[in-house]
Amino acid sequence: MIQRHLCRWAVLAAALVLAGCAAPDTLHERPGYWADQSTAARAYNERVRFLVLHYTGGDEARAVQVLTGPAVSSHYLVAPAPPERGGAPIVRQLVPERARAWHAGTSSWADRSHINDSSIGIEIVNRGRYESPRGQVWAGYGAAQIDALIVLLRDLVSRYDIQPQNVLGHADVSPGRKIDPGPAFPWQRLHEAGIGAWPDPGRVATYRARFRQRMPDMRTIQRALARYGYDLPVTGERDQRTHAVLTSFQMHFRPARYDGRPDPETLARLWALNAEYR
Repeated sequence: MIQRHLCRWAVLAAALVLAGCAAPDTLHERPGYWADQSTAARAYNERVRFLVLHYTGGDEARAVQVLTGPAVSSHYLVAPAPPERGGAPIVRQLVPERARAWHAGTSSWADRSHINDSSIGIEIVNRGRYESPRGQVWAGYGAAQIDALIVLLRDLVSRYDIQPQNVLGHADVSPGRKIDPGPAFPWQRLHEAGIGAWPDPGRVATYRARFRQRMPDMRTIQRALARYGYDLPVTGERDQRTHAVLTSFQMHFRPARYDGRPDPETLARLWALNAEYR
């Protein structure tokens, strides 16, 4: 074994001499040493397991100012009307994917905490929830913006082999603390484009009929939410944490109603998701 490695190094040294000291593509010079990348290990995986989507809560100029400051960051920022080059949208990349951006804060999903460590954060320029003469409303997302986001997400999902149930909102990983990207975000549209999870209508109908006859108890509901990925202790009580998790779940998977109450429709969607993805 040692002799074989010495031979390889001898061949490498000879190649450098013959090439006039030009390093091969697998040899990289770093401060004080050379890194030989001609032999690759197979036992490893990618840092990135999750994609976490946010809204900025303000306009693009303010978002750039905040996300390039000292406190928070994200890997990508998607404008309301992204400029194009050669017919393809331009998306701002603020942090290298290999680096850890500061976008999720206190967070957890599927028994993992500190989601910044294992995710790519994507900020979407959107006003979010605001007061209007009609009361509280949620700003919508434009078609060009969502089209650009879909192209970006397709690339990330493909390169990092992201599972559908791991394409998440900030509210999913930080329920009760965060509400973005909000109920106006088109999660179903993303699923139709091949990105992320969505409950199968046939399964939903089956479970809805069951739960209209008899609802599961609170412990069973909490276990089902935890099984899907939410950080939720099983207490048997409809406590504040359970209310927050149900609200986040509904914003993602039942945006027509997000009051934190466990009704047959909400639970049918939860059971359908667990049946397909867990």
